[in-house]
Order: sequence, then C-alpha cells, then structure tokens
Amino acid sequence: MDDMPKIVDHDARRLELVEVTWRVIARRGFDGVTLRDVAAEAGFANGALKPYFPTRASLMRATFTHVFGRTNARIERATRGLDGLEALRSFALEVLPMDADRLDEARVVIPFWQMAIHEREFAEVNDEAMAQWRALIRHWISEGIGGGVLRGEIRVDHASESLLTFLMGAQVVAVLDAKFNTPRLLQEQLDAHLGMLKAD
Repeated sequence: MDDMPKIVDHDARRLELVEVTWRVIARRGFDGVTLRDVAAEAGFANGALKPYFPTRASLMRATFTHVFGRTNARIERATRGLDGLEALRSFALEVLPMDADRLDEARVVIPFWQMAIHEREFAEVNDEAMAQWRALIRHWISEGIGGGVLRGEIRVDHASESLLTFLMGAQVVAVLDAKFNTPRLLQEQLDAHLGMLKAD
C-alpha cells in the first residue's frame, strides 16, 4: 500500500498556492515575489508550481481573481435580503479596507492595477471585475430612486462611477495615507458620499 501513488486534489493545491501568493504579495510587495518564493512559502520543492501555474503571470492573474472572489463572497453575504441604499452601503463597506485582511487585499489589488495599465490580459480581468460591480451599483441606485430613497434626478451612470471611483481610491489611500483614512474615517467618507444621493 505504501507504494501506491498519492492522489492529489489539483483544485485544492491551486487554491493553496493562490492563498500563499496573495499573503506574500501583501507582505513583500508585488515585484519581489517569484515562483520560487511562493513554492518555498508553501513548503513545495522548487519547480512544483509549474504544473499549476506555468508562468508568474498566470499565478498573478489567478491571485487577483481569488482576491476579487473573496470580496464578492463577502458582498453576497452582506447584501442578502437588502435592496436600494441599504444594499449599496453594505456593498461599499465590504470593498473598503476596513480591517487588516481587507488592507492586505488592497496591497494585492493596487499593483495588479499597475499591470492592467500596460498588459491587455490583466486589463481584461480587471474590466470583467469592474463590470460586475458596476452592474450591482447601478441596480441598487435604480432601486433607491424607484423607492424614493434616493433623489429622482440622479444620473445613475454618473452616481455609479462616482461611487466606484471613491471605492477604488480608498484602496490606495488606506494603504498609503492610513492616518487620514482609518476605518472610522472611511466609513464617514462613505456616508457623506451616499448622503449626497439621498432624497430630502
């Protein structure tokens, strides 16, 4: 029996490697992470990542997708049963870097955006992610307008982009300028932003 080959759960192995990768990026930064680093951190032999992620770029794409998926899972739980303004606020609170875990996510997302500026395949991944969020934001703003909670003259597309810009900017300033963007201050900024949309 000892000579029988081990059965490897490849999906679980990929997830394990991605989990290690985003934590390493959060600690060391993007440029300092190599496949060798991730293998060592995960306790694998050098080269063991190749069957799962043949290139560094493929690992980085999977890592961003994983981090975005983590955020979306929180959003789904937080907004379940809510609509309009309540759903919009709950959504935003899950995106904002309100704790150490979400700050680490921001430290992964920020360098990914840098890559997306110059590399089409990374831009496509980011575009898909933002398209999902835009659809949610626009839906909830429309609900808020329909329910009379938000101002009827609001341009849904403008309000949506304004909120998304705030949320993406918050990822950056919470990491770079934390003194002025603590969790409490980020929440106050969000409430001020949403307050401008409310009906009288």
